[in-house]
Amino acid sequence: MGNLLKILAGKEEDANRTDFFLDFENATPTEEEQAVWDEVKTQIDKFPEILDDLRNYQGAGDEIREAISNPRNEELQEIAWRAVCPLVTKLKTYYDYSCKLEHVVEQLLSVLCSDGMSPTQHLETQQALAKQFAEILHYTLTFDDLKMTNPAIQNDFSYYRRTLNRKKMVNQDDDESELAVSNEMANRMSLFYAQANPMLNTLSTVTARFVVESKSLPVENTTDLLHTMATVCKVMIDNRDYQSRFQNDDTLLFCLRVMVGSIILFDHVHPVGAFDKRAPIDIRGCIKVLKDQPATKVEGLLNALRYTTKHLNDPTTPERIKTMLEC
Repeated sequence: MGNLLKILAGKEEDANRTDFFLDFENATPTEEEQAVWDEVKTQIDKFPEILDDLRNYQGAGDEIREAISNPRNEELQEIAWRAVCPLVTKLKTYYDYSCKLEHVVEQLLSVLCSDGMSPTQHLETQQALAKQFAEILHYTLTFDDLKMTNPAIQNDFSYYRRTLNRKKMVNQDDDESELAVSNEMANRMSLFYAQANPMLNTLSTVTARFVVESKSLPVENTTDLLHTMATVCKVMIDNRDYQSRFQNDDTLLFCLRVMVGSIILFDHVHPVGAFDKRAPIDIRGCIKVLKDQPATKVEGLLNALRYTTKHLNDPTTPERIKTMLEC
């Protein structure tokens, strides 16, 4: 009987281990993964184009300043309006894409959180889908970092909304079909861009909704997947043997972003969050891993933990954790 218990305990421990290599560079879909992988890929393939476009985003700051400084000069008002409209069309493209991303996140969670396997077994046997989920986390934090460091985005959109409201007051019959975005769409976009981390907020919202709406799945299926993903990334960063298997210099930063994204999502859906002593995540170890990297590479990730988590400032969060994050 004792030997049987040891065998069963060993199987349970093996099913929940986190010291394995998740191949973020070369994972390819199995036959079982292929259908979902193909559908998700159509959206993930757009990541580079959107991020490159966002990196090269040049606002209409000069035109807007001229228009604001000369409020009675209608020619300057028109120049600023024409400069900002195509930029707002770009911002709408980013917003529309965030809405499409919600669907593919739900698809991935439905598979990776399904019953029948432990989170470790899901991540080990469905590495291609795990990689896609990781790519979404990476994209999310990269997008938000670029947005946060480019004030022109919020300035352009704020000017567009102010001017749009002024035009509506002057001409109530203005044809909305000729606008870059309608007033209704501008209101929805405003809620998105008002967030410091709009894409991460979208991802947190859809993950929380998935937990609530997936009544047949225990909440633990999702939270365990997220904490396992975060832990596996931390292990791969800490383990030199695993690091030596990285073929791309950017994979380390990729793992750091995925770790942080998983922690933040976990914090939004777990009852006590990621910072409580009862949480399974080694949050101190994760923060240390971040702080061991060059500050220029991880400051945005540390800020994401500081400002986009839900439970950091709870009374149950140990003071040492707050001190580590300099809250």
